[in-house]
Amino acid sequence: MKSFKHLALIFTLILALGALAACGSSEGEDTQSETDGEEALSGDVKVAGSSTVYPMALYVQERYASKEQDVNVTLQSIGSGGGFEKATKGEIDLSNASRPIKEEEKKKAEENDINLHELTLAYDGLTVAVSSENDFVENLTVEQLRKIFLDSSDAKKWSDINPEWPEETIKIFAPGHQSGTFDYFNEVILEDNAMREDGDVQTSEDDNTLVRGIKNSEYAIGFFGYAYYLQNEDSLKALGIQNGEDAEPVKPTSDSIQSGEYEPLSRPLFTYVVESALEKPQVYDYTMYMLENAGDAAKEVGYVALPEEKYQEQIDKVKELAGK
Repeated sequence: MKSFKHLALIFTLILALGALAACGSSEGEDTQSETDGEEALSGDVKVAGSSTVYPMALYVQERYASKEQDVNVTLQSIGSGGGFEKATKGEIDLSNASRPIKEEEKKKAEENDINLHELTLAYDGLTVAVSSENDFVENLTVEQLRKIFLDSSDAKKWSDINPEWPEETIKIFAPGHQSGTFDYFNEVILEDNAMREDGDVQTSEDDNTLVRGIKNSEYAIGFFGYAYYLQNEDSLKALGIQNGEDAEPVKPTSDSIQSGEYEPLSRPLFTYVVESALEKPQVYDYTMYMLENAGDAAKEVGYVALPEEKYQEQIDKVKELAGK
């Protein structure tokens, strides 16, 4: 009898301890839930546009993927014009660009009731390059660039630019017309006059195609973003640009781009966010992450970061647009 009572007491104690443990576990789960904070993000973020901005965007995309594994960020390199075409139709959330949006693109967005907001990510120096095998060109004046690239020019050989240079045909590799890099070069160098489009000119929206074409011919020349030059500086030579008769030639470097000394080919790089897309939590989070990491991305791929306060101003702007 005593033995039975003893066992019953032990059984009762076990039940009581189990109940206490369950309560403790429940409280622990609630605490964990509160610690986790907001729900995990999921869904799509669609980004497209400039091939110049692409290396920065890829850097951000890859790191964001490890932070938010359930968010699917798609990234397309289709040129600034291609990005704006999609953005103004509401087909993407962010449009990368190496030039400001054009008036006709703004109008198209307004017609579709879409508000696009400009965010500056970094500075770039549009780089004019030749093959590292080229041993006769180190610098070019803006006027010489015009003679090489303008459709109205009769200069087709290097000796037409300088009699001391070889009598060899100039092969040109240039961004396509959908590229913001082409638009910028067209504006500041060609002054909106037609560029050559003959058999010695190859255009592409893919900057890597241009790089390959130039480095494989000592008589080729072309232009693209500074980051693509840095990635291939063993096989390419960046030319100094002389802007003005009394000016000294200046080559693109981080310092000359940031200071504006490398003129007229220094420029800002952008992304444009669709305001209504910020209502989607994953798009808002990705946009904030991009601005918070744009400086590191710029330095990593070879562009020039903005001052920290400029990024913070834009972070505050996005918060305001999203009503945060």
